[in-house]
Amino acid sequence: MSIDHHPIEGRRPIDQPRAEPETLDRDGPGREVEDLLGVFAADQAAAMHSATVVLGEKLGLFRALAEGGAQTPQQLADRTGYRARLVDEWLRAQAVSGYCENDQASGTFWLTPAQRACLAEEGSPSFVAGGVRTVSAVHRAVDRVAAVFRGEDVLPWEDQDPDLFIGVAGGFRPAFETHLVASWIPALDGIEARLRAGGRVADVACGFGVTSVLLAEAYPASVVSGFDTHEVSIETARRAAAEAGVADRLTFEVAEAAGIPGGDYDLICIFNALHEMGDPVGVCRHLRGVLAEAGSVMLVEPIAGERLTDNRTPVGRSFTSGSTMVCLPSALSQGGGWHLGAQAPDAEFAAVAEQAGFGSAARVAETPLHRVLELRG
Repeated sequence: MSIDHHPIEGRRPIDQPRAEPETLDRDGPGREVEDLLGVFAADQAAAMHSATVVLGEKLGLFRALAEGGAQTPQQLADRTGYRARLVDEWLRAQAVSGYCENDQASGTFWLTPAQRACLAEEGSPSFVAGGVRTVSAVHRAVDRVAAVFRGEDVLPWEDQDPDLFIGVAGGFRPAFETHLVASWIPALDGIEARLRAGGRVADVACGFGVTSVLLAEAYPASVVSGFDTHEVSIETARRAAAEAGVADRLTFEVAEAAGIPGGDYDLICIFNALHEMGDPVGVCRHLRGVLAEAGSVMLVEPIAGERLTDNRTPVGRSFTSGSTMVCLPSALSQGGGWHLGAQAPDAEFAAVAEQAGFGSAARVAETPLHRVLELRG
């Protein structure tokens, strides 16, 4: 498959937009305007509320509310040492958004089991509060991204707000802990057996090393190597490996994806990162060269459909917005000519794989957040 048909920096053409109405009802706002205003109001409320969720996660308020059961604002303030009036208003914000419950008569607030699982229990597969820092991080990047739009600046991954790195690691951790070893590795062709017997794994763009640690823990006979260009992430990953007790079989190194050292890897993983690379074909070509015979490259990418309209979902909206603010600026900062974005369809990844020399590229697993593509041959 050629990329010549991609008209803008290697990007595919999007679906044709719906035809605009020739006239708008001037006697009133009209149904379409009312509908859009409703969407905007909900989005604005969510954007404002997300700041209070970030605050609650950073200050440990959700955890303290979960641990103490039903509490008045004063009791939660006493438990945390924070100012009671601010704690009161924070609790009210959570209650009106459905993030906690309250009883008007007693003046108490509490978390339901579902709210605790999503907001206060870090080990829960439903824990989402760990990823909310990405929201505040991308808002703080608006001026910098605007300069990238104007061609006045570049914004590589390592220059993003530190909260982005924390939010990405925390936000994706539950999905990785739930699916990586249980279903994604078994979906690959013969790879699980090789790792159990003792294989070699490269985790490219490993970030804080969450997936690297999970792989080292699950397959103690294998050797895992994590690579990333971000030195702070590598330092964090090394600490994580030591804390998990797997540093004897898990190492981390600062390296470009298109130049990772070593060879004969049975499995090479790239989690949520190929779409952020300026030259995905060059990266995959190099990875194919260091792959063992009958080995696999596993690409874990955000879930996406083949058409733009398929992505008109909350997940699709989040990833497309994140791509605008983070992923594409990162890819553009690296040069290259094919910038995928976080919602590129499977067909584009297949085209990348084909140009890199792989014989096949297929989706072998998916979840509500991710799709898993296996490159072989």
